[in-house]
Amino acid sequence: MEHLPIPLPLVSLLVAVFSIGQICFCNGGWSSNFVRDDYLSLDMPFDSDVFQVPKGYNAPQQVHITQGDHVGKGVIISWITTEEPGSSSVTYWPEEQESNKLQAHGYFLTYNFFNYTSGYIHHCTLQDLEFDTKYYYVVGIGNTTRQFWFRTPPPLGPDVPYTFGLIGDLGQTYNSNTTLRHYELSPRKGYAILYVGDLSYADDYPFHDNTRWDTWGRFTERVAAYQPWIWTAGNHEIDFAPELGESRAFKVYTSRYHVPYKASGSTSPLWYSIKRASAYVIVMSSYSAFGKYTPQYKWLEKELPKVNRTETPWLIVLMHSPIYSSYVTHYMEGEPIRVIYEKWFVEYKVDVVFAGHVHAYERSERVSNIAYDIVNGMCKPINDESAPVYITVGDGGNLEGLATEMTEPQPRYSAFREASFGHGILDIKNRTHAYFSWNRNQDGYAVEADSVWLHNRYWTPSSQSEAASHHAAFR
Repeated sequence: MEHLPIPLPLVSLLVAVFSIGQICFCNGGWSSNFVRDDYLSLDMPFDSDVFQVPKGYNAPQQVHITQGDHVGKGVIISWITTEEPGSSSVTYWPEEQESNKLQAHGYFLTYNFFNYTSGYIHHCTLQDLEFDTKYYYVVGIGNTTRQFWFRTPPPLGPDVPYTFGLIGDLGQTYNSNTTLRHYELSPRKGYAILYVGDLSYADDYPFHDNTRWDTWGRFTERVAAYQPWIWTAGNHEIDFAPELGESRAFKVYTSRYHVPYKASGSTSPLWYSIKRASAYVIVMSSYSAFGKYTPQYKWLEKELPKVNRTETPWLIVLMHSPIYSSYVTHYMEGEPIRVIYEKWFVEYKVDVVFAGHVHAYERSERVSNIAYDIVNGMCKPINDESAPVYITVGDGGNLEGLATEMTEPQPRYSAFREASFGHGILDIKNRTHAYFSWNRNQDGYAVEADSVWLHNRYWTPSSQSEAASHHAAFR
């Protein structure tokens, strides 16, 4: 991939905000009146090809990868075997260097949940990889090995282009499959997925049916084995069920999905950070203690000042529960975390905050609500060019369906909202500009229902804000 910055004069000529589809003007931005059919919001049957168990005795399954260090030179490879542990080692080599095979050794674990016993869950970390290099890797032993590949990110740098996919609340319905298929076929090819929480929805089934974790792992393998998913925990990962004798929160999620949290000085896999290309990604936990003096608070308090915007100019925060949402479903649930952390997002000029939880799409203006001090009456969001854009992408397609009821009139902080399933793409061009687009499932692969040019908060003067333009082009 070439790392060529977009000429700034050309970028400045581009229209700042695009919205495509049927839209109506409200007190705030625009609410799409596109109405999708609900018939696809059904779980795929167990015999679907996307849930197929790999052939062969003890064949590795549910293979997935994530970043394995802080800077992008490591990869954590995870998989499950069912009949016996087998090997926890990974054989790997750079493209065109098959004669130079390397081996890394991992470990396995198991867990019990109510009446379910997991398979053997393997985790192996590859370290000291070369940047911007395609690697092949093999898991399994004997006659049941399986081969996959991944590409490491380019070296860190302020003008390094990089493209992320954005998916949340995916589940395992027909519409979940469409979301993943749309992402696979997108002309704007993502190299990694920022996943904003709620994975399998196993806790929606009787007794938190953990076989649904297995089907979800096999369903997502077709993408997750080839490019890293940067994980965020949602409410459906809590799995707190004392009535079933299960009182350890996040046990299933943290057993199956490992992240490099220690590399960023975190004490928990539920909050951590990574650097990748020109982005600094901070993952927060909406469902862990986050008040003052808690471990998450103390970690983030030290983490934000560490971000070097001359190295990684794009500061991105992931969380599950949105702190700006105008849907009735889950309305104001993110308010406690907003009250505590929004002032930091503004102070450190976070570029964008991605969230899920609400099963719909919404994009905000750059606003903040941090002036209120009980007596001054300043309790409404105001335009703030140092504030992030807040984007909700909890629209992956799960069985709970869409959040269709919106607050009216549309608040002024809401730039665009639509109750439909889909996925997002964040295409970072250089240190100053990135292009975000959202594709609804009903559209063709190349059609965007909403898009916006994001101007970096650190490198772009506040007068050059994408949020300042309300002249939307639409058809």
